Amino acid sequence: MKYFSLIICIVCLFNCKNEKKQTTKTINETVKAQDSLIYPGEKHFKSIRQVTFGGDNAEAYWSFDDKQIVFQSNNKKWNVSCDQMFLMNANDTFADSIAPPMVSTGKGRTTCSYFLPDNKHIIYASTHLGDEKCPDTPLRKNGKYIWPVYDTYDIFVADLQGNIVKQLTNEKGYDAEPTVSPKGDKIVFTSTRSGDLELYTMNLDGSNVKQITNALGYDGGAFFSPDGTKIIFRSSRPKTEQEIKEYKELLAEGLVEPTDMELYICNADGSDLRQLTDLGNANWSPFFHPSGKKILFSSNFEAERGFPFNLYLIDIDGKNLERVTHSETFDAFPVFSNDGKYLAFSSNRNNGGGRDTNLFIAEWQD
Repeated sequence: MKYFSLIICIVCLFNCKNEKKQTTKTINETVKAQDSLIYPGEKHFKSIRQVTFGGDNAEAYWSFDDKQIVFQSNNKKWNVSCDQMFLMNANDTFADSIAPPMVSTGKGRTTCSYFLPDNKHIIYASTHLGDEKCPDTPLRKNGKYIWPVYDTYDIFVADLQGNIVKQLTNEKGYDAEPTVSPKGDKIVFTSTRSGDLELYTMNLDGSNVKQITNALGYDGGAFFSPDGTKIIFRSSRPKTEQEIKEYKELLAEGLVEPTDMELYICNADGSDLRQLTDLGNANWSPFFHPSGKKILFSSNFEAERGFPFNLYLIDIDGKNLERVTHSETFDAFPVFSNDGKYLAFSSNRNNGGGRDTNLFIAEWQD
């Protein structure tokens, strides 16, 4: 549940800070003066190009051979009513009037697609078995910003022509947010099958399901390290009696509050779990740096009104926090290519002052 469309609304509406410590066009035809897309201080970006132009586009994940990207979009000009999955070659660019191939069913709401190692199949979560229509998306409850946790989400395998070839989960409740280990042997995902939002791993065929977190709170958005030995994820873990009460009440209604999240890291089997950040506000969408020694993530911890969100690097021991982007609005969902040369991410930059959030691919330099 990365819930990109909802995060955009939260960016626009966040309350004050909770203080804590700590047809495809060619690229040249579409993107001109690409270096102007790099803001001052963004020294890790050697070059950058904009990949989409219109709508809300996010969670761009690379194929294992780095030749293709799968991402989610709710671009109404592409004839979708809510988030669906689209496929593109890694060097393609799409205007808002030109739809790339859709690789989900076009039914229900989908989220979190990811390539399998054969580069011929993807996994993603979808609500279409519960209802072919887009589910409601509540944004506020009692003045608080919320995400829905749809109990009709299940995880599926599809080919690149959009045909579902296997259903990996069929438990009652929420099963979503799957990502695949770079080793190509495991999937990590979030599920409510225990009664709480916990992380699980399973084999690529859906077998050998193992629960790897068990503390009260929402654990999600998990990714493996490059060598597959560790997992990084975001979590909102209530601590006080009132926080616990509110969390349980919301979850009983299929809702979570995403305004206070920190990053946690553990071994791939759930052992050696520890909190990585203690920054306040929302720290989320983490992804391992190619070295495996740092985490790149999105945060609004420096914001006084809930935004902007920017990208930050931090060592896996919690030291050497470094700001990477310098946006005035929203940068999130950073994902490195498997060869470590490029970074795909979502941003509000270059949208004419509107709310469109597009995909960008930057050439990375350390």
